[in-house]
Amino acid sequence: MHLFSPLRRITAHYGREGEDYLVELHLSEARRLFNSLDPAPFIEKDLDADAESYIVDTVQDFPLALPLKLVVYLPASECDSEQARSIPIAVCNYFDYCAHHADMNLRFMLLQGRASLIIGLLFLFACLAGREMLSTPHPGLVRDMFGEGLLICGWVAMWRPIQIYLYDWWPIRRMRRIYEKIRAMPVEVRELPG
Repeated sequence: MHLFSPLRRITAHYGREGEDYLVELHLSEARRLFNSLDPAPFIEKDLDADAESYIVDTVQDFPLALPLKLVVYLPASECDSEQARSIPIAVCNYFDYCAHHADMNLRFMLLQGRASLIIGLLFLFACLAGREMLSTPHPGLVRDMFGEGLLICGWVAMWRPIQIYLYDWWPIRRMRRIYEKIRAMPVEVRELPG
């Protein structure tokens, strides 16, 4: 028995319909879902930062394999508006853009990692070659200090490519997968419960 089961926590905090867990938004107006400063039509508008953050944070609570559904609750007078009807397409378009942007960031980071790796390796080899040139049959304190300094500098130059390839790309890849999951989620607009 697991004391802190994520599935138990999820079932306690989120609603469920059939197989789908619900990500629920309660709004007083459909336009509150969108960024009020964006002049684009609703299906191309940016989402409000708070709404986007809530959706992304909620989806992050779930394992990626669990099926989710986004349900937007609106007053009865808003449910049949053009803005309300555009919500499913607008959410899909917005998170499609976010997934594309995350994919571009990931590609740029890996390209930067490749360039950093080549530069780091060349610098490391130059430092090792310089260290070899300092080696003489007569050891000395100054020669040892320069030799060890070159060795340390060479390995420090490898820090950034190692950091990119071991750690930095994982969070971007995960966010891309979360955006893709949100983009594929069914979105329903419903009347606020009485």
